[in-house]
Amino acid sequence: MKVILKEDIKGVGKKDQVINAADGYARNYLFPKKLAVPADEGNMNNLKAKNQSKEFRKGEDLKEAKEIAEKLKNITLKITVKAGDNGKLFGGVTSKEIAEALKKDFNIEVDKKKVLLTETIKMAGVTKVDIKLNEGVMSSVQVMVIPRL
Repeated sequence: MKVILKEDIKGVGKKDQVINAADGYARNYLFPKKLAVPADEGNMNNLKAKNQSKEFRKGEDLKEAKEIAEKLKNITLKITVKAGDNGKLFGGVTSKEIAEALKKDFNIEVDKKKVLLTETIKMAGVTKVDIKLNEGVMSSVQVMVIPRL
């Protein structure tokens, strides 16, 4: 019996996958626990529409990420941080601070997890920071750390 899985099931298949299941397994386990639905014409059409919507959304997200990447190329982000006499910062500049500064200064919203910073910036000066906006879309921004004594 062909069924469409509604959840990932270990050893069976992934969500929204069409599989061949034994009749008894489908009727006695998958359907009562609402883990699958029969792969009839109506459910197949719903699955097809859902997949098309997902592909469209993925394309829109990719297009938006490319536009943001173009904006980020020309940006030099200025962050003022308290520092000691030798230019060494108290604490450091984190990916969260970079994301917040982008939002505040340029109205570009970037998730702090997408700011690829191996470690916090601990010295004053200009640092190039990479930002992963989407799968296959990378950009970088110049971060100028200005010490405040």
